[in-house]
Amino acid sequence: MKLSLRMLVSKALVVVVPFLLASVCQAQSCALCYTQAAAAGSRFIQGLRSGIVVLIIPPMFMSIGITMLAYRKRNQCAAPEQRENSSSDW
Repeated sequence: MKLSLRMLVSKALVVVVPFLLASVCQAQSCALCYTQAAAAGSRFIQGLRSGIVVLIIPPMFMSIGITMLAYRKRNQCAAPEQRENSSSDW
């Protein structure tokens, strides 16, 4: 019973801590971007948002692609006897 309570608390911390740290991470913005956005109009702010999306999406897809490629090729370098048993290891 004590083990399940400890596991429940650890799972709750894993869920809650990222939400608590999110406000701290958002406070770490670029001073130049902040001053430019504060002095600009709505079109400039929309341009900044579009630029951020353009800069985030390609690396995200590249990371996903590399991860999928590594997952598919994970047993390619294994010895033949290990390849036969690789599906039963999971």
